[in-house]
Amino acid sequence: MDSSMLGELQTAEQREILDTITQLRKCGLDTILSLPQLVVCGDQSAGKSSLLEALTEIPFPRNDSLCTRFATEINLRCEPTEKLTIKIIPDSSRSADEQRTINAFSMSITDFKELPGIMDAAKKVMGIDEVESTPGPAFSKDTLRIDVEGPMRPQLTLVDIPGLIQSTTKGVTDADIETVAAITDHYIRQSRTICLAVISAQNDVANQGILRRVRKFDPKGERTLGIITKPDTLSAGSKSEADFLELAKNENVFLKLGWHVVKNRAFKESDFTTEQRALAEKAFFRDRIWRLLNQDYVGIDNLRVRLSHLLLDHGKAELPRLSDDVERFLQKDKDEIALLGNPRATISECRTYLAQLSMACHDICKAGVQGTYHNDFFRFGREVSFSLESAASTRRLRAAVQFMNSEFARELRIKGHKYDIREKPSSPASPSHIEKPSVLSEEDAMNWARNQILKSRGKELAGCFNPNVVAELFWEQSESWEKLARSHVEQILQLCENFLRGILADQATADVKDRFWRFLVVDELRKQRTSSFHELNQLIQDNKEYPINYNHYFTDNLEKRRQQKLRAQLQGVLPEPPTPSRCSIGTHYPPYDVRNALEKVVSACGQRTTTDMDDFSCEEALDCLSSIYKVQEKTFVANVTTQVVERHIMKRLEEIFSPLKIIDLPEPEIESIVSEPSSTKRQRLFLQDRIKKLEEGQKIFRSVIGSSATNSKRHDIA
Repeated sequence: MDSSMLGELQTAEQREILDTITQLRKCGLDTILSLPQLVVCGDQSAGKSSLLEALTEIPFPRNDSLCTRFATEINLRCEPTEKLTIKIIPDSSRSADEQRTINAFSMSITDFKELPGIMDAAKKVMGIDEVESTPGPAFSKDTLRIDVEGPMRPQLTLVDIPGLIQSTTKGVTDADIETVAAITDHYIRQSRTICLAVISAQNDVANQGILRRVRKFDPKGERTLGIITKPDTLSAGSKSEADFLELAKNENVFLKLGWHVVKNRAFKESDFTTEQRALAEKAFFRDRIWRLLNQDYVGIDNLRVRLSHLLLDHGKAELPRLSDDVERFLQKDKDEIALLGNPRATISECRTYLAQLSMACHDICKAGVQGTYHNDFFRFGREVSFSLESAASTRRLRAAVQFMNSEFARELRIKGHKYDIREKPSSPASPSHIEKPSVLSEEDAMNWARNQILKSRGKELAGCFNPNVVAELFWEQSESWEKLARSHVEQILQLCENFLRGILADQATADVKDRFWRFLVVDELRKQRTSSFHELNQLIQDNKEYPINYNHYFTDNLEKRRQQKLRAQLQGVLPEPPTPSRCSIGTHYPPYDVRNALEKVVSACGQRTTTDMDDFSCEEALDCLSSIYKVQEKTFVANVTTQVVERHIMKRLEEIFSPLKIIDLPEPEIESIVSEPSSTKRQRLFLQDRIKKLEEGQKIFRSVIGSSATNSKRHDIA
């Protein structure tokens, strides 16, 4: 290679970018993200191997009957001494044991004459069989990596893949054809791959399968460079030669990166040295029709320069985006593995995981019960308005329970009584969702009370009533309390169940959540439900007993009711106050006969006294009912919210997640609850491998940034 040309290909910038890409590939990042690369692809016998040998000046073993059998990554670097190292990168689909065996293969030589033997050893490690009589794959999805160092080496990295095979032949099966096609698609579909599509001038352009394949993944030809080989096989002046010249000018099949023409070593030139081959190629392009082409687009030396610059520009453009992708994928995989929780392979790991999970759930549950919303769990949906329909609101358990208790008290006050006794039967409209009590006029209410007094009459004096009448009236008036209370307790229980499910969904992995619920939560909730309704049943039964009251609120209400009746009786009876007059001396009031006014009030009260003793009893019974109902209503609301909701539901809720329960659990049960299924173990190993590769890629990028900053500082100082 010309020394000036070689110097152009050995810049520090090229070295840094290509070394970065190589390091990223060595750490396995290419199995996760597409890396900037040049991939040599083409049909079988298109001249790829000869092209590769000319580009790299490495005497690869050649077989005219069959070409490359596996992907080969070639890294050329400028170093003081000649050295060639061969390693194998196993395909990700291989087992762990196979990958360890293949990764252990590494050989170095300084004499290229030893290369054929090393290549054969590599094929054996890959399991490739070249003996037609023995069963075995002819191709492998493993990648052979060749690192070539030397003082006259350009900075260049290429990936050579097996040529596409059009039909089965002796020693090549349909499975081999599919393997080669899969390898080709794997490389050329990657968005950061520049495809070096090699076509032979011996075959018509329309029959070149590689062009159709590349167009499938690069329809606009934005990342494809066409390379025409074997132009010397075309007859001078023929239409075929003219057609390929048109193609080389990018006038037939347009490619954004254009075309390049090289002359491979002919069969009779097999013994030519590298220098002789270069001279023969230059002589060929000086004659015939090919001299009409831009000479930068012909010849192996110009192709080497072109590819080196192309890879440099491509790497400079893609590496910043690749760095961003590494950070994004790394965070995504870390988030995903975090969802799997800590490893749970051993009983010790299982017990630790379960104890930590229980403690975390217990702390959140306790905070929710007490109404201290500092945990991140409660910050979900903070911008959403409070509503029992909102999952964010129901996470704040104490707030939701307080709201529901208030609604229960309001509902009991509005529709807890069977009859609404009014002076007139008409009543203002209530909200449509409220079941209105039946409205009774005063006359109907009197008849209702009279009927109950008649059924309950004992030896009491006329004008008095059996004390049990008030109880009978109260039981009928409050008969809907049971339905309302049961509905309220059921809603509270459902709210708490949803709250617990939300905690588990937030803290536990998907595979543990259901098992934890089934083993440790369901029975506790069932006991909680049983004890809650048992307590409620007792309250309801107490409510069906004769009312017992020691609260002065009853007598206060009774007295207020009587005063209201008296005030209504006196309305219109009291005389109008005298009208004052004013003179120059002051204000004068006419004489007012207080005694006469009192006589009128007393006379009016006497005239309005109920003469029917039964009516008097009915009025008294209804007054007692109204007073005792208010007292019992407040007591019932307090008992339901305190003795049922608080004692049997809220206070027992945080005990469900108590870490103390985990201590006494037997080992088989712990394993049943939290042990990882095989699918989770595989997913964890998969993510751990990805994270390891991405973290190595992250370190590589950071070291490059640090190195660039240091070099820049040194340059500024100089």
